[in-house]
Amino acid sequence: MKRLFSILAMAGLFVLSTNTVSAKANAMVSNLSATVATAVMTIQETPAEDMAEEKGFTQVLKEQFIQGGAGFMGIVLLCLILGLAVAIERIIYLNMASTNTDKLKQQVEDALASGGIEAAKEVCRNTRGPVASIYYQGLDRAGEGVESAEKAVVAYGGVQMGQLEKNVSWLSLFIAIAPMLGFMGTVIGMIQAFQKISAVGNLSASLIAG
Repeated sequence: MKRLFSILAMAGLFVLSTNTVSAKANAMVSNLSATVATAVMTIQETPAEDMAEEKGFTQVLKEQFIQGGAGFMGIVLLCLILGLAVAIERIIYLNMASTNTDKLKQQVEDALASGGIEAAKEVCRNTRGPVASIYYQGLDRAGEGVESAEKAVVAYGGVQMGQLEKNVSWLSLFIAIAPMLGFMGTVIGMIQAFQKISAVGNLSASLIAG
């Protein structure tokens, strides 16, 4: 009889321990499944969030430009295009006008020593750039005296400076106009928002956003 009770007690303990282990195993499996599901959802959502957060500069600029309206933003874009055109033209002109002055000076001195003024003028004619042109004007007036040659150099130097600075004032104008147009568009947008609030009598974010 005692042996029977012992066997029944051991069987009960075995069943109880088995149920406990099964419950713990099920809980662990459930927790593991939930963790895996969360990880999968995170992996699936991360690229979309990264794409939303990591928009390119061009895309953001395009969106802001479209939201700004075609009226003022079109003028700003025109200023940008014209400013770039003038800047590129000036860069090309200044690069073409650049001269190795030390080399030109040595060539002119050698030509003066070997062939006189006409040979030096020929060197200046064959060299591009404003420095060579100024040299030529001074040599061309060399027979009229030092004072006349100096006046010719100063006068033609002013002409060449004007050529080098040509259209630069347009760049300053575009640089000044474009921000002012942007500020004007902002002010007009604020005025329109206040007019909508005054007409409706209700303040809401959607109303202000238009």
